[in-house]
Amino acid sequence: MKNIAYPLTPLDFTPILIIACLLILVGLGIAAYLLAAKNEELRELKASYNKIMGSFNELDEQAKLIVKTDLELNKAQEELDRRLKGLTTLQNLARNMRTSLDENEAFQRINPQLVAELGFSRMLAASTTEENDFVARATIGLDPQKTTATLAALAGNSDLVHALRNGMVFSSLSSSQKTRTTIGTLLGSEHFILTPLLTQKGLTGFLFTGNQYTAPAVTEGDEELISILASQLAQTIENAQLFEQVYRSSQMLETKVSERTKELSLALKDVEEISSKKTEFISAVSHELRTPLTSIKGYASLLITGKIGEIPEAVKERLIKINTHSDNLVKLINDLLDIARIESGRVEMKTLAQPIKPMLNNIADLLAPQLSSKSLNLRVQIQADAPEIEFDASQVERVFINLISNAIKFTPPQGTISINAIPQWSQKALLCEVADTGIGIKKDDVARVFDEFYRVDNEINMNVKGTGLGLALAKNIVEAHGGKIWVTSDLGVGTTFHFTLPFKHASKETPKSV
Repeated sequence: MKNIAYPLTPLDFTPILIIACLLILVGLGIAAYLLAAKNEELRELKASYNKIMGSFNELDEQAKLIVKTDLELNKAQEELDRRLKGLTTLQNLARNMRTSLDENEAFQRINPQLVAELGFSRMLAASTTEENDFVARATIGLDPQKTTATLAALAGNSDLVHALRNGMVFSSLSSSQKTRTTIGTLLGSEHFILTPLLTQKGLTGFLFTGNQYTAPAVTEGDEELISILASQLAQTIENAQLFEQVYRSSQMLETKVSERTKELSLALKDVEEISSKKTEFISAVSHELRTPLTSIKGYASLLITGKIGEIPEAVKERLIKINTHSDNLVKLINDLLDIARIESGRVEMKTLAQPIKPMLNNIADLLAPQLSSKSLNLRVQIQADAPEIEFDASQVERVFINLISNAIKFTPPQGTISINAIPQWSQKALLCEVADTGIGIKKDDVARVFDEFYRVDNEINMNVKGTGLGLALAKNIVEAHGGKIWVTSDLGVGTTFHFTLPFKHASKETPKSV
């Protein structure tokens, strides 16, 4: 059969179109899906990119911070190194200044090397004068010809000087623009520190340090270093001034002491001459008086016996008084002669090693009637280990008799007198004491009781006659033995006389019971 060709109708294309549309839709769906997946991937990539960029920016900021911190650390390290170097320099300078007591030498230690080590190129140290002007003591890096005028200008600035007196520090770091201009112009430095030198007397001067315009600005560390230097310099100046003052005072004192010593030596020589003449006079007068007194006493005794003839009773009574007063005068003359001999060294103590107890017992027996008449108790206490000592028995006996007689005189009835003898082994001496429960001695009189002819002003002495030589004689005898004598007393309680007698050859034995 022949194939018959039929014309195609629109309906014939419908399935194809549907299939084509479906394919297109599927393609579009696949494309949309792929596009969505791609967009998601792009979003993820963009997020990753943004995250990476954020991390990068953060790292960049951290890197900048690290660089900045490193720069700051380097700057701080440089500042620390600079301050450390400055402190080391100041420490060495302080060590050297401590050994200096000369003001000029202290300023001479400010040299270019010191200034450079502190980080400056200029320095001016000045001190004040009595006229309140400034005078240069050390100049580094400044024109000496202009310095005088500069100092005069600074001294004429009353506000600046007043501030310095109050301890104010001026610097290009912290001062006002006007102050920076004034000081910078006068001293030719843009960067500077002006510090006062203060002592106990006040403003002693000032210390200026500065740099030229191209140098780095000053820091707080620089201010601290220069303040330390100014403090060290001011302290050294003050020490030097004090040393000079002390030295001058010492020289003046030494001169005065020398003059006074010379005057005292001359006065002492005069006193010794006067004392020698007094002793010679007393000795001569005593000898001259002894002869007529002996005659008077002899004739009075002869007349009293009646060998020349009977005399009336009234005359006899008067002769007895003459005889008694003659005895008193003879005793006075003997005491004066003994004192004169001892003071002049003409009496040699006849010392003998012997115990002191027998002598004290003998004195107790001798004075027993006087003690009994006033109802006084006498106690003699000699420590058992008291050694034999070397002394002149007759002279030391006079000491005890004088002291005990005084105690009897000034102790009321029923009182007690004690005699003690105590070895002082550490001092190689026997301590003797005569104590009473008497009326005592006033404090004003204690220091004078051993003076010749001195008598304590009290009621008993007003009624009882005495020479005032007994204690003076006792003092001379004790001192002639190499000992010393003193007194302690409480008014109304009693008095104790103490004196020592050295011993040379005694050794301490085992103490026995007293």
